[in-house]
Amino acid sequence: MTTHYRKSNLNRVVALAAAALLLGACNVVDRITTLGGEPTLSTIQNPVQTRQYQPVVLPMPRERHAVHEPNSLWRPGARAFFKDQRAAQIGDILTVNITIADEATLDNESSRTRDASEDSDLTNFLGYESKLGKIFPEAASAASLASLGSASSHTGSGSIARSESVKLVVAAIITQVLPNGNLVISGTQEVRVNFEKRILTITGVVRPEDISASNIIKHTQIAEARIAYGGAGQLTDVQQPRYGQQLFDVIFPF
Repeated sequence: MTTHYRKSNLNRVVALAAAALLLGACNVVDRITTLGGEPTLSTIQNPVQTRQYQPVVLPMPRERHAVHEPNSLWRPGARAFFKDQRAAQIGDILTVNITIADEATLDNESSRTRDASEDSDLTNFLGYESKLGKIFPEAASAASLASLGSASSHTGSGSIARSESVKLVVAAIITQVLPNGNLVISGTQEVRVNFEKRILTITGVVRPEDISASNIIKHTQIAEARIAYGGAGQLTDVQQPRYGQQLFDVIFPF
């Protein structure tokens, strides 16, 4: 059983190493083909048709049927007398304001001390206490037949200080309208400056009533928000450890 477990772990490590080398080789080929050139921008495509896209499924209330009143100018469910110009249908565009200013400070300290001792003697044991020298070494004494002691001490401390500040604006498109009227949005923005490409993506679910009259919504009003801001290019490549070092950090246990 142990041999089979070791072989399984060895096969897993070999597979991970092979995958890392293959990925590294592909990365090397891509970098060689773009030497001296700018990072290529992604083509515009339907986010619904991408491989990683998954429709959002959330608990929905029961469907309510609209009641039309005769000779009424007011449309049931409308938020204004005139047509609403805010994004509401699939393909409509709205603006997302991302303003993140988070700060967190954590301090933890722990201390633990433990002492234990045990002493036993057999000064009288049916008269056989004088025979201990024949069984145990000559230094054995019935008065201190067993003496045990242990002591442990542990002290730990930790401190985390984090500060994040992000301020961005991105346009997103409505990709899905849920049965309860909530909107699923998805947006991607790519900017290339001096051989460095910055990528901003955002997805989530918003309520139509949270969209302002100027067709803007805040990132704090987006449920299940997924915001990613990163880059690709020469500077980003220098800041990342080599793939061999990353693999070493994963598989090295010490």
